[in-house]
Amino acid sequence: MPSTPPNPTALRDPRGRPLLDPAFVRLWCGTTASGLATWALPFILGLAVLDGTLGAVGLGLVLATRTAGFLVAVPLGGLLADRHSRRSVVLWSGLAAAAATPVLTAGLGTSTALMAAAAAVVGVGQGACRPAFQALTAEVVAPGDRQQANAALTFSVRGATLLAPGLTALLSTVTGTGTLLLGTAALWLAAALLPPAGTATAERAPRAAFHTEFLEGLAEARRHPWFVAGLGALTVVIALGYSSTSVLLPLASRDHYGTEAVLAGALTAYTGGALLGAVLVSRWQPRAQGWTALAGLALYGLAPLSLVLPVGPLAVMAAYAVVGVGVELFNVPWFTAAQREVEPGKLARVSSLDFLFSYGLAPVGLALIAPAAQAFGAGPVLLACALLCVAAPALAALAPGSRDFRTP
Repeated sequence: MPSTPPNPTALRDPRGRPLLDPAFVRLWCGTTASGLATWALPFILGLAVLDGTLGAVGLGLVLATRTAGFLVAVPLGGLLADRHSRRSVVLWSGLAAAAATPVLTAGLGTSTALMAAAAAVVGVGQGACRPAFQALTAEVVAPGDRQQANAALTFSVRGATLLAPGLTALLSTVTGTGTLLLGTAALWLAAALLPPAGTATAERAPRAAFHTEFLEGLAEARRHPWFVAGLGALTVVIALGYSSTSVLLPLASRDHYGTEAVLAGALTAYTGGALLGAVLVSRWQPRAQGWTALAGLALYGLAPLSLVLPVGPLAVMAAYAVVGVGVELFNVPWFTAAQREVEPGKLARVSSLDFLFSYGLAPVGLALIAPAAQAFGAGPVLLACALLCVAAPALAALAPGSRDFRTP
C-alpha cells in the first residue's frame, strides 16, 4: 500500500470540537480559497467581455481550455496523490494555478492564444487539487468527525458560489479586470500554502506504471457496488438535470416570465438551499443514510419539472431551493462514505474517478440539450430529464450496500 491509514485518536481535537482544530481550519481555508478562485474566474472573464478586452469567442476558448486542463489533470492528480504526499500535490497544483494566472492576465487584450494556454494550466491546477483535497481530508479529520467536516467544506464551496460573483462585481467598480485576475492568483497561492500536512506516509517500494495504478483505482471503485451505482446516478443527474436547467432556465425566465429575475432568483435559491442542506446534514445521520442521500439526489428532478408545469416564479424558486437541499443531502454522505470505505492508499484515485465522470460528461449534456430542445421542444426534453433524474437514483438504490453506502 502507498500510504497508511491515519490514527483517529491522534486526529481528534481534544476539546471534542473537530471544526476548531487548527489543522482542519487551515484545510478549510485552503479549500475555500480554491473555491473562490475557481468560481470567480468565469465571472471576471465575463466582465472582460463587457469592457471590450476579451471577445465572446475568446471567452469560450479560454473557458474551454480551462475545462480541458481540469479533465486531463483530475485522474493524473489522483494518481500522484496516491503515489506521493497529498499535501505536496495540493501545494504544487495550487502553485501552478497561481503562476499561470499572471500569464493569463498578461494576455488580456493582447493575445487570446496566450490566455487559452494559461487557462489550461489553471485548469490543470484546479483538477489536480480536487482528489488530493478529498484524500487529505481523510488524513486530517478523524473518521467519526468526517461528516461534519465534509459539511463544513461543502458549505464553503456553496458560499463561494454565492459570494464570488457579487464580490467580484463589487470590486470591479473600483479596479480593473486585470487586477481582479491577479486577485485569483493570490487565492490560489493561499490554497497552495494554507493546508496542513497529512499523516499518511508514502512507502519507498517500487511503484507500478501509471496506467497500472489507474487500473487499480478502477478495480477499487468496482469493489464497492454502491459507489459505481451512485456515481452512475450522479453522472446522469449532472449531465441531464443540471445541463437541461443551465441551458433552458434562462430561456424560460425570458420567454415564459418576461424577466431575468426568475433566473437570478432560482440560482440564488438553489445556493441558499444547498447551504441549508449542508447545515442540516452536518448534524443529521439517518438510519438508511445511503437511501436518504439518493432520495436527496432524486429531488433534482424538481428543477426541470418546475420549468414544465404552469407555475409561478415563486414556485420555480422554491423548487430550486429544495433541489439545493437535496444535493447536499447526497454530497456530504457520499464523500464521507468514500473516505470511510475506500482503501486509504487508493482514495485519491477513486475520488478522481468521481470528479472525472460526474463533471467530465456535463459538457456533453450542455452540448446536446439545446439541439434536442429545438428538435423535440423544450417541454418534452425537460420532462424526460426530470424522469431520468428520479429513475437513476432509484436504480442506484438497488445496488448492494446502497442502503448505508457500505461495501458488503
